Amino acid sequence: MRHRRKTKILATLGPASSSPEQIRALFEAGVDVFRINMSHTSHALLAELRGHVRALEQETGRPAGVLIDLQGPKIRLGQLKGGKRVLKEGERVRLVRKVEADNDTDIPIPHAEVFAAMKQKHGLLIDDGRVRLRLFGVKDDTAEAFVEVGGEIKDRKGVNLPDTLLPVPAMTQKDRSDLDAALNLGVDWIALSFVQRPEDVAELKKIVAGRAGVMAKIEKPKALSSLPEILELADALMVARGDLGVELPPEAVPGKQKYIVGQARRAGKPVVVATQMLESMVTSPNPTRAEVSDVANAIFESADAVMLSAETASGQYPIEAVEMMDRIAASVEVDPLYQSIIEAQRTAPEPTTPDAITAAVHEVTRTIHARAIVCWTGSGSTALRAARERSEAPIIVLTPSLATARRMAIAWGLYPVHTEDAHDMDDVVDRASRFAQQEGFAKPGERIVITAGVPLGTPGATNMLRVAFV
Repeated sequence: MRHRRKTKILATLGPASSSPEQIRALFEAGVDVFRINMSHTSHALLAELRGHVRALEQETGRPAGVLIDLQGPKIRLGQLKGGKRVLKEGERVRLVRKVEADNDTDIPIPHAEVFAAMKQKHGLLIDDGRVRLRLFGVKDDTAEAFVEVGGEIKDRKGVNLPDTLLPVPAMTQKDRSDLDAALNLGVDWIALSFVQRPEDVAELKKIVAGRAGVMAKIEKPKALSSLPEILELADALMVARGDLGVELPPEAVPGKQKYIVGQARRAGKPVVVATQMLESMVTSPNPTRAEVSDVANAIFESADAVMLSAETASGQYPIEAVEMMDRIAASVEVDPLYQSIIEAQRTAPEPTTPDAITAAVHEVTRTIHARAIVCWTGSGSTALRAARERSEAPIIVLTPSLATARRMAIAWGLYPVHTEDAHDMDDVVDRASRFAQQEGFAKPGERIVITAGVPLGTPGATNMLRVAFV
């Protein structure tokens, strides 16, 4: 059941993967963290799916993460006269702040905040960018625009405003209700959709209050301009390429992906690359070569995790999709170029004791060819700093906190194990050696490198490095 690759796999649960048998099959195929999309999930189903994952975790003895993805504020059209309309390139149209259009020409958008924020020359995209408008006159409740890219529009289709900083909170009332239900169940990660500014993350962090990790989804161009500040507050990032690819030119997305992954890597915070990674496997048992290259490139970039959405939630081949992603990751990680790229991406440690220790662990491990790194931690912060170093040896995370073990399942190279805290230094070494052997990472007589904090049980006190023979 222990996966040997270092890159982690997230899989979305849905109609194709909601039974205990299906979830177990996904877990055995390679899933480390299960995503539940609250856009399509009731509170009752959330509790049921979370219960299946926890039962599987107890049965296998291996921590598994549960990530809840909040829907976020979605701007949509109102009701068109006749339900649909075809817009022609070059045509002039009028947008109105109404729920329902009064005539055949008006396009209703029932969101006051949109009219308050958008300005002349701003772009407006409808239906994932299939139709594109450019504003040339904006008043309180109306706006004039011309059609840059024509096409058919229908009632309730999504609206994106890539040039506009919308004065809307990242969480709706539905999100707050979903968040409350998720936190009461004890999930491990909360993903916040449509983040625009650091304040969006700060608001969620305040509500969560340490009960789960907070992941900021980067899918708005406005978030990119504040990425360092967002990253400082968030516990992890997701490159949500769906909406990001709508609001940015498609050719700009690969570069932005590399930028986001690189920034997260330098900060030592997990980063997930998501959306359409193996999209053709929704209906086909095999991916395209381009999709395989896309997943491989994310792994070469040193992303902590790669994610499957519709492939496992509603696709015809959910298990095959996970197995394919597992094989791609395993293949990339033994490629001769992989470790050299990883090494080239390494950055200097920050001037802190934990960073000094984890940097030294990396060098010692490489010099003596240690078989594993064993990190004792309570909060998981030291384990994440160790993962930042991207050592060749696996990192076994021993923690007395089951919540920490589950949360660490998302981070690169970490193999979390829930165990009681160490009693003394002999116990630190003995149990580290036993788990390294038990998990199949080291054999008797081989060396491992151990980190811990002295005095034992003191949060944030990682200050010890020790080499031991198994």
